[in-house]
Amino acid sequence: MIAVTFALPAESAGFLRRLHKKSTTDRNGVRVIRGEIDNPEMIGAREALASRTVEVVHTGVGEKVCRDRMAKFLQDRQFDCLISAGFAGALNDHLHVGDLLLAENFSTVHLTEARSALSTLSVHAAALSTVPSMIESREERNKIAQTTGAAAVDMETKFIARACAEHGTLLLSLRVISDTPSKPLPAPANVLFNMERQQTDLTKLTLHFLKDPGAIPRLIAFVRKIAQAREILANAILGVMREIM
Repeated sequence: MIAVTFALPAESAGFLRRLHKKSTTDRNGVRVIRGEIDNPEMIGAREALASRTVEVVHTGVGEKVCRDRMAKFLQDRQFDCLISAGFAGALNDHLHVGDLLLAENFSTVHLTEARSALSTLSVHAAALSTVPSMIESREERNKIAQTTGAAAVDMETKFIARACAEHGTLLLSLRVISDTPSKPLPAPANVLFNMERQQTDLTKLTLHFLKDPGAIPRLIAFVRKIAQAREILANAILGVMREIM
C-alpha cells in the first residue's frame, strides 16, 4: 500500500479525482481517504495486480498540526512508500509555476524509477527546505536560498520525513511550484491563509481585494495557474506510482 500526503484539500483535489472506489475513515482522529489506482500496463492481468490501494491524508499547514497528524496516521501502519506531495514556493526564477521538484534531500527511495516516470515533464531534482511561515518577498527568498542551498520551500516535508524515519517508511518528496520571485503570491500570507484555523478567512480575503481591486487580475491569474499546477502534480504522482507498482 502507498500513502500520499498533501497539506490541504486544495492541493489534493486533482489526485483524488483520479482514485476509484474511494472511501473515508477516521484513524486516531485523522481523516483518511482510501482508493485505488489502475495500472494500464496490467490490462489482462489478475485484478489483484491491476490496481493498487492508496491512502491519502491531509497533514495541515505547519509543524504543529503536521507532526500531530503524521504521528496518528502512521501509528501501527506499514506502507511500501509514502509520497509527500503538494505545493512549494520557488526561491529562484529558474523554476516556474507548474514545474515539479523532486526533493533529493528528503527522499529515501531510489530516484531512478521516479525520474523515469517524470521524464516527459518539467521536473527538477534539487533540495527543498521546510520553513515556519509562507515567504513573501524576493529578499526573503534570496536569504533562504543562500543559507540553505535549497531551490524551493514548503512548510511540512521536514516533519513528514522525520515521521517516516521513525516508522521505517520510504519517502518520496514531490512538489509542484506554486509561486516564484517573479510570480509571487497574489496577497499577503496572513490574508491568504489563517494558520490557527487552518483555512482561508474568506471575509478577510474579500476585504483585502475590495480595498485593492487592482490586485484582482493577479488573483485570477494565480488561481488559474494553481489549477494547472494541481493537475500536473496529480498526473506526476500517478506516473510515479505506476512506475513503482
